[in-house]
Amino acid sequence: MIILGIESTCDETGVAIVEWDPSQDSGLKVLANVIASSVELHKKYSGVVPEVAAREQVRVIIPVVNEALTRAFGSIRSNNSYKFGCQIDAIAVAHGPGLVGSLLIGVETAKALALVWNKPLIPINHLMGHVYANWLQPVGSIESVAGSKNKKTKNYKLRTPDFPLVALVVSGGHTDLILMTDHNKYRWLGGTLDDAAGEAFDKVARILGLGYPGGPEIERAAQQLTTDNGPALPAGRQLTFKLPRPLINSTSFDFSFSGLKTAVVHYSSQMSDTRLASLAKRVKGPGAVKTLAGRQVSAIAHEFQQAVCDILVTKTLRAAKKYQVESIVVGGGVAANQRLRSLLTVNGSRLGIPVFFPEKNLSTDNGAMIAAAAFFHPYQINPLKLSAVPGLYFDQT
Repeated sequence: MIILGIESTCDETGVAIVEWDPSQDSGLKVLANVIASSVELHKKYSGVVPEVAAREQVRVIIPVVNEALTRAFGSIRSNNSYKFGCQIDAIAVAHGPGLVGSLLIGVETAKALALVWNKPLIPINHLMGHVYANWLQPVGSIESVAGSKNKKTKNYKLRTPDFPLVALVVSGGHTDLILMTDHNKYRWLGGTLDDAAGEAFDKVARILGLGYPGGPEIERAAQQLTTDNGPALPAGRQLTFKLPRPLINSTSFDFSFSGLKTAVVHYSSQMSDTRLASLAKRVKGPGAVKTLAGRQVSAIAHEFQQAVCDILVTKTLRAAKKYQVESIVVGGGVAANQRLRSLLTVNGSRLGIPVFFPEKNLSTDNGAMIAAAAFFHPYQINPLKLSAVPGLYFDQT
């Protein structure tokens, strides 16, 4: 079976073509996974501007679809693209949650393809797409077919985390914990009461003048501190200050990152804007943290990252123990953070619970995760009845 997956919930435009033969051990084979990002357009705004994102997606969606078809099946000409529909068994699209303008681009494209090719259309919850990115695992690469611009295409092996499991979805727009007892059987346990973790990363990076997107910038600055000072500092306790960990001791599974962000504002406000901009510049350069000023900015980044990871790890493990799960899975852009990966993996192993993370390039938005989710959520809808649902959540399909 071959599914074409479309993802356009925010600033990425992703189209993937994924094949799965349940009778074969090879599992999921990603024939193509094409992503067009508008992150460079948003850097000057230090965040995603919805209208800018949607306009860029209008421009790139058809070229991205064509590129995915080309990588999967060979060269494509303007007068024979219809034939590729014969090789697609179904079309999956993320129809929410997300930015309404961006969602409409993907949804309307998927509806058009489903109608023209007469193929089943499968609506996918974007958040569950992040969860199912964990069902993709690289096992090597194979040569791409002739005519493809991509030299290699990856073959992913289907892996199956054992149920019941706790899933942590952590991204720029969401921070949620859900309990899954099987495919399509899940319960929301808790989520953020204010800022999402990824949003907090972006805002703190902006405060420190470290650029956008904030996650990689904060992580890199934090790594510079540990590089110059030897091993990573445990829980940030060797630093001269400590940021709060909101709700970390609460028995609920809710999160809060607004207060943590405010604490960074208060701490950094002790330095003037000019001083802070100067420090940030030094952190960006080679060997920046060798100066006291550079270490100060890196220390803030390090402690902030540690605080976020402490909260995420503590809440996730608490849920895992309470519900006696067999596995933990993590998805979303923040899942690419190496500190989070290390802490959750190590602490999960101490409890005897395996922790699954997607490959880093599958942590951010992509069409492959949407197609992967569709294999386990094969609920079709009449294309004429499908709408974008910006506020879609876990209790909806």
